[in-house]
Amino acid sequence: MNTTRAGWEALLLPIVAIIAALLLFGVFVASVGHSAWAVWRLLFLGAFGDWFSIQNTLFRAAPLMLTALCVAIPARAGLIVIGGEGALVMGALACAGLPYLLDLPHGWVGTVAVLLASALAGGAWIALSGLLRQWRGVNETISSLLLAYVAINVFKHLVEGPMRDPGSLNKPSTFALDASWWVGPMGQMDVHWGLAWGLGLCAAAALWMGMSTHGFATRVVGGNPRAATLVGLPADRLVVVACAAGGAAAGLAGGFEVAAIHTAASASVISGLGYSGILVSFAARHQPLAIVPMALLLGGFGAAGSLLQRRLGLPDASIHVLLGLAFVLILAMEAARGRLFKALFGGWLRARTPSSAREAL
Repeated sequence: MNTTRAGWEALLLPIVAIIAALLLFGVFVASVGHSAWAVWRLLFLGAFGDWFSIQNTLFRAAPLMLTALCVAIPARAGLIVIGGEGALVMGALACAGLPYLLDLPHGWVGTVAVLLASALAGGAWIALSGLLRQWRGVNETISSLLLAYVAINVFKHLVEGPMRDPGSLNKPSTFALDASWWVGPMGQMDVHWGLAWGLGLCAAAALWMGMSTHGFATRVVGGNPRAATLVGLPADRLVVVACAAGGAAAGLAGGFEVAAIHTAASASVISGLGYSGILVSFAARHQPLAIVPMALLLGGFGAAGSLLQRRLGLPDASIHVLLGLAFVLILAMEAARGRLFKALFGGWLRARTPSSAREAL
């Protein structure tokens, strides 16, 4: 019974938080003279109303899946890493900067090389947080956030300085990648192949954590580090590998931002996708497969922002109010874990459960 209750709570808590965020967002827009019902309707239409909206949602969800893994995978090892923005930025910088260092061949080999460089750069950047945590006792939440700040400033220094394309006058950027290295769309859709990688890596992470010995050992370290050490598990290595794997996913998101969208590294890459991935991961309770629907939902909210601006005159940035409310409420709902199910259904279950089994509720 406890297992069933925990499963239902894992499903209900994020749903309740999202619904509450939508209600509060409706109150917010009503306070400035707009119909809450019209806003909710436009949110749905902007996200899933037609094929163009669906493609826009998929386009926005792709990097969110990858940056959410930067939080979810270390979380299974017991770490709260929130520096995915730094990994994404370093991945974008490595993708754009590799041609400065190597004479890459044209075609798909060059594409693989720049994307691999982005994954390695992101993985190494987040692995630093794991190393600092295990070897020096530095809190990984603080260190990953500060490393993200460092990464952004390193990115700006190099893009606006040594790596700057002299022809980029109004908006400093690196030299554009060779056209043969660009990542194209998936079939006839206006969505790049980062979506396929996001879906594939979420599935791979779920299989790794749920069905492999290494994944099980990582979850043991995350659940009880002391017990893991007592049974001889290499906790330090498992933690660093989990951080590196999550960082590699976020770094790959940065690589796709360059190779599939911007074609060069510029300030446009720093758009908060790493921070949005935190919300997606927490809403999915750090479950890799649950990241997919949550990324689609929150990506849909982002896609609907421009529709709210066109139809109602709301600023495009107003959608960040909704995302902020959702994040705060999802975190607040953690306090209701173990209580929500009992509050909603406890009386009904007690009335229908034999007294010998009530202790299990």
